Amino acid sequence: GVLGSGDFARSLAIRLVCSGFKVVVGSRNPKRKASLFPAAAEVTFQAEAVKKADVIFVAIFREHYSTLCDLADVLAGKILVDVSNNTEINHHKESNAEYLASLFPACTVVKGFNVVSAWTLQSGARDGNKQVLICSNKQEAKRTVAEIAQVMGFTPVDMGCMSSACEIENIPLRLLPAWKIPIFLALGLFLCFFTYNLIRQVIHPYIREQKNKLYKIPIEVVNTTLPCVSYVMLSLVYLPGVLAACSQLYYGTKYRRFPDWLDQWLQHRKQIGLLSFFCAALHAVYSLCLPMRRSHRYLLIETAVKQAVEKKMTIWVEEEVWRMEIYISVGIIALGLLSLLAITSLPSIANSLNWREFSFIQ
Repeated sequence: GVLGSGDFARSLAIRLVCSGFKVVVGSRNPKRKASLFPAAAEVTFQAEAVKKADVIFVAIFREHYSTLCDLADVLAGKILVDVSNNTEINHHKESNAEYLASLFPACTVVKGFNVVSAWTLQSGARDGNKQVLICSNKQEAKRTVAEIAQVMGFTPVDMGCMSSACEIENIPLRLLPAWKIPIFLALGLFLCFFTYNLIRQVIHPYIREQKNKLYKIPIEVVNTTLPCVSYVMLSLVYLPGVLAACSQLYYGTKYRRFPDWLDQWLQHRKQIGLLSFFCAALHAVYSLCLPMRRSHRYLLIETAVKQAVEKKMTIWVEEEVWRMEIYISVGIIALGLLSLLAITSLPSIANSLNWREFSFIQ
């Protein structure tokens, strides 16, 4: 059974029908909502739907849970699957699932399917996150919902008792929790190097020689800053491993816990490395765009005019030519190696490698 007629309820009904389940949908306006659901699903009033189902997905907002209180007698003894989420982290003192359980003490409430999107339900588990996090105080009810999730093509994950519901409901609301520190670190380094390069390439020439070089800020100053951030971030990937090894050697054991700052640093190495690759890739793109600038064309024309006035046949400098050729060649190789490191850091790729293969690539 599915209580609700919104997008998630419709997607859930479609997926259940495609998985071979007999589905009945409970709605306050069944005639108006029937066309939204697959023909194989029966759309009726909530009271009728509850009578015909043993496992009921509650796909309505928390604010509307109280509207089901009139069905308390009919719901007694049934499994209620709470699929709701909040709009803010820890918006309420108790989780939605715990609140639902308090309203219907005669029912068994299971928290699940809230981390799965409506798009994933309609498209199939292969097009989204396959994990379905489940928690409940009744083991048998969890097992029943887990079996339903498996038939639907998902991977159920037992998160324990109902006290875990609050944590599960917070998961969809978190915005890249593991990336906050690395992103702030990258931004801090970028500002430091950008300020230094701005002073060196723009402000200093203006003060000393009264040359206006503000045009360098959008491309050239940024392009000079990006590789600085990239190689410092890359060094920060491997430095904590060295510090951890020194700590183990100093204390003579590998079982002593690292300090919190070092432990956090070790856990963020993957994100720091991927940001390093991102800055390096941007640097490559910016470098390719350098000859496309209007200022670069003006400088070429100015150089050509000066050469013609001075009647110089050539301005070829062998040392500068070789230096630039080697610089670009080594840069391409370095970017290729960093790309390999970045690709093998992705969970889907890293999980397919054994420890020796991963260490060899590192």
